[in-house]
Amino acid sequence: MTSKYMTGFGNVFETEALPGALPLGRNSPQKAPYGLYAEQLSGSPFTAPRSTNERSWLYRIRPSVRHVSDFEAHSLPLWRSAPTPHEGGLPIGARRWDPVPMPEASTTFVEGIRTITTAGDVSAQSGMASHVYVANKSMEDEYLLNADGELLFVPEHGDIRLCTEMGVIEIEAGEIAVIPRGMIFRVELVDGPARGYLCENYGGKLALPERGPIGANCLANARDFKTPVAAFEDREVPSTIFVKWCGRHYRTEIGHSPLDVVAWHGNYAPYKYDLRDFSPVGAILFDHPDPSIFTVLTSPSAEAGTANIDFAIFGERWLVGENTFRPPWYHRNIMSEFMGLVYGQYDAKEEGFVPGGMSLHNMMLPHGPDFGAFEKSSRADLKPQKLSGTMAFMFETRLPQHLTEYSAGLETLQDDYTDCWKGLQKHFDGTPEGNWD
Repeated sequence: MTSKYMTGFGNVFETEALPGALPLGRNSPQKAPYGLYAEQLSGSPFTAPRSTNERSWLYRIRPSVRHVSDFEAHSLPLWRSAPTPHEGGLPIGARRWDPVPMPEASTTFVEGIRTITTAGDVSAQSGMASHVYVANKSMEDEYLLNADGELLFVPEHGDIRLCTEMGVIEIEAGEIAVIPRGMIFRVELVDGPARGYLCENYGGKLALPERGPIGANCLANARDFKTPVAAFEDREVPSTIFVKWCGRHYRTEIGHSPLDVVAWHGNYAPYKYDLRDFSPVGAILFDHPDPSIFTVLTSPSAEAGTANIDFAIFGERWLVGENTFRPPWYHRNIMSEFMGLVYGQYDAKEEGFVPGGMSLHNMMLPHGPDFGAFEKSSRADLKPQKLSGTMAFMFETRLPQHLTEYSAGLETLQDDYTDCWKGLQKHFDGTPEGNWD
């Protein structure tokens, strides 16, 4: 399957899979073309300002009220939501994990979600959860509706296909996709088992960050985001829809595919983005810039400049700072940082942080380059250097990220992670030159 897309971030799109399926001049005609039903999907309150008002009109074979019958409770014990109970207390210090193993038993995307951290409160629509997903089986006549938040996919291994109500998205390692809150979709595997990261955003919808003095260009450019064209399924087969609502899981059985939208128009839609299109901006004389300069998408909070979530990446770029320690500095801050590595090597953690792995550094707890990176960068010949073949990312939030019992007990947890800083010794000897030998 070759997916087709429309370009632009936050645009008002219109698309039809059959000619004339999209009504002209009105949203809800008395009789829609092809015998379709008109239905609005709203991603914001009706009275939200025009700049933040999000909704799409869908023209579908059946209205979505026919996509539900009786909801019954369903158990997905490894997919957790904030707040999570902290029975007996879970550790708060720096943590790092090797990749979560691929499952041996048959596992679909929904079954393969494993929650690593949670922050905030899902019912209060604030905060987030960091997950990994592992899958070795496509969802067949199975679908997911997440009413709790939008989902940001970051594949690490294996291509996946997201079949949504509004079209089909295919993504690989190095790309991301966002599925809006409340949208029904299915995850298919393209080339075998898949693994990746997943950010579940309970708060304000992800948006492009303001550029401030950077001006009109660079960082993530709106033209590089892609939204799928309309595609529909007219299939009369028994199907299951899994529903996540206020942190609880349900399922319902229907007699047809719910992906039956023949045409749609609006600005509430899924999209994809190639992280390699990100145009980084950085220091070109001295000092390492604040990592916020690498923000691709941000979920705002009520406090200006303090994100519910920032999604930042650390990809290919040139390092040119003179008389500068070029990796990120040692620091403590109010933001909590969940990191993952898609491919390559992260310059501040040259050992032990591998593709598919992840780390957590929580608010006001210190972190920074490991001993090897510090030694190498402190003594390096400061010629211009290009970091190539690398892609790391961060889910950063103003809220503390709490471990789940699953992540605290993972066999891939590196018990010796903090040893990476043990080699950092005292250089102070009372002289301006210090003892750097």
